[in-house]
Amino acid sequence: MRSNGYQTGFGNEFATEALPGTLPVGRNSPQRVAHGLYAEQLTGTAFTAPRGANRRSWLYRIRPAVAHGGFTPFNGAPAFHNDFGTGPVAPEQLRWNPLPLPGSPTDFVQGLYTMGGNGGPDAHAGVAIHLYTANADMQGRYFYDADGELVIVPQQGRLCLLTELGVVEVEPQQIAVVPRGVRFRVELPDGPSRGYVCENFGALLKLPDLGPIGSNGLANPRDFETPHAAFEDLAGQFELVAKFQGHLWRADIDHSPLDVVGWHGNYAPYRYDLRRFNTIGSISFDHPDPSIFLVLHSPSDTPGTSNMDFAIFPPRWLVAQDTFRPPWFHRNIASEFMGLVHGAYDAKAEGFVPGGASLHNCMSGHGPDAATFEKASAADLSRPDVIADTMAFMFETRGVIRPTAQALDAAHRQRDYRQCWHGLAAHFQPPA
Repeated sequence: MRSNGYQTGFGNEFATEALPGTLPVGRNSPQRVAHGLYAEQLTGTAFTAPRGANRRSWLYRIRPAVAHGGFTPFNGAPAFHNDFGTGPVAPEQLRWNPLPLPGSPTDFVQGLYTMGGNGGPDAHAGVAIHLYTANADMQGRYFYDADGELVIVPQQGRLCLLTELGVVEVEPQQIAVVPRGVRFRVELPDGPSRGYVCENFGALLKLPDLGPIGSNGLANPRDFETPHAAFEDLAGQFELVAKFQGHLWRADIDHSPLDVVGWHGNYAPYRYDLRRFNTIGSISFDHPDPSIFLVLHSPSDTPGTSNMDFAIFPPRWLVAQDTFRPPWFHRNIASEFMGLVHGAYDAKAEGFVPGGASLHNCMSGHGPDAATFEKASAADLSRPDVIADTMAFMFETRGVIRPTAQALDAAHRQRDYRQCWHGLAAHFQPPA
């Protein structure tokens, strides 16, 4: 039974049932659950986490999640891993063309391609950054990630995520977040698809505090959508794939694990439409820091420092006076992985295309290419500059993003990327 309805609000306590009378009243685990179902709690934070940060849901399902065969290694997604290497990382600026679409049948899990990362699931800190390409639905295969929550950013083609807690449909310029441990499979309504995935090993993503911005702006809680309960009551020969401690495992399972008939709680998948982001910017002078474009972040153990930030660069107006309006040249303590979903990015004239990616690690200089610098330096600032028809994003981390060997050796890597800055001539004119 499918339902395409959504409940709104970020981190809310939801109650939803696909069959009337499923949810118990006044208790979570009665002696007998309605309809002969099993009660099961799915917990995403420590049991003793403060009430405002505690995330868990109660699931009422046809069979408990423990009902499956034994796990053995899964070798069907060789490019999907957490092998970030142990050798030195060069402070090199890196950029890639889009990952080519597959030539043979490839589902979402098989098409995951790891670009880099840091930390790991054992320390509950850090991230892994992946690309995906797929041209086939997941047939008879279900997946869950025990290592981290997944931020899925489609660039080409819609994804239909059928999860334990309901159906999430997501298109380019929307994102989906699948919590750690939630089982799901992916269908491709539009055929061949491509996009980005950030695997967050750290604290659960949350909305940033707004501080002096006030009570409104950036991503509004009411624009986040969580699915209604839906379930599959299917028997057969299926496969359950798990990612655990950086490795992939498989187990036989004789039924669909998407058999949750009702659930209540605040630990569930959700989606967000990036086009609803309320962009804040300067209306006097100077280009603001990219933190002003923050959608979600994973806090770290250091106040004011994130384990991971997800920021976007959507359509907006630039009006600052006597200001270099595009992002200026900069070096950061944070490391930045950027992608482009749609249109063009205002800090690059060419080479950074939808589906492509760039990596600028800690203190590696970067910024506008020579063509963009010259254009922006001569722009007429008496008129506003409308940045339209675009959607770029950034996964930013406090740790160095260690690129994988396959990303460094990839045929789609732009080995001449640094050439885009070679036209930056010296204009210094000392006084006579």
